[in-house]
Amino acid sequence: MKTKTDVTTDFFDTFPLFDCLNEQEKTRLKEMSELRVKSRYSFIYLPDETSDTIFFLAKGAIKIGTHSMEGKEVIKSLIHPQAMFGELGLIGETHRQDFAQALKEEVHVFAVKVEDFKRLMRTNFTLCDRVMSVFGNRLMRAEGKLESLIFKDARTRIVEFIVDSMEQRGKRVGYEMLLKHSLTHQDIANITCTSRQTVTLVLNELRKDNLIYFNRGKILVRDMAKLA
Repeated sequence: MKTKTDVTTDFFDTFPLFDCLNEQEKTRLKEMSELRVKSRYSFIYLPDETSDTIFFLAKGAIKIGTHSMEGKEVIKSLIHPQAMFGELGLIGETHRQDFAQALKEEVHVFAVKVEDFKRLMRTNFTLCDRVMSVFGNRLMRAEGKLESLIFKDARTRIVEFIVDSMEQRGKRVGYEMLLKHSLTHQDIANITCTSRQTVTLVLNELRKDNLIYFNRGKILVRDMAKLA
């Protein structure tokens, strides 16, 4: 049975963002981190809470989202293991604008205070560069999503979501690609800014055309080229 110290060491030693740290810096990072275990569907943080903590996901999946004026949930991004989230406090956010919620399984996150992490960044400029790259990549994805909402129809957005998810986290099974996920049809609708009915209709059409097969928690793409 691994101790909490073992789990922390294993996680930060294998997290790609931190392979630029020396042993002393890694030790400091481990000492300043706190392992938190959250039950499924629980919130890691909510809007208006103080943005004084950064999180690193070790296990499970998390959605980052907000609500429209009409109360409709909008999912901005999905977070999977070995990813940083809740990091806007590093660039001046004082209170959360979004919520972070676990999906349908328990999640393990490491929490680090913003000020502690800033002190670590001041001693390692490569870490600074990597954190800025994270911000840059997120900004580019946000701009891409905005363009998609403006210029592409609902079916295209849903198909692109499937393709992007397969490219990021899918596993090849022979000539096919398999994605295991924790999303409901409503979640996919909230990500693609469509409706649950539209998601169900498009998925059923894709299955009828033998482009995909899906059931609860899994999507199998028969041919990525044809789907794309």
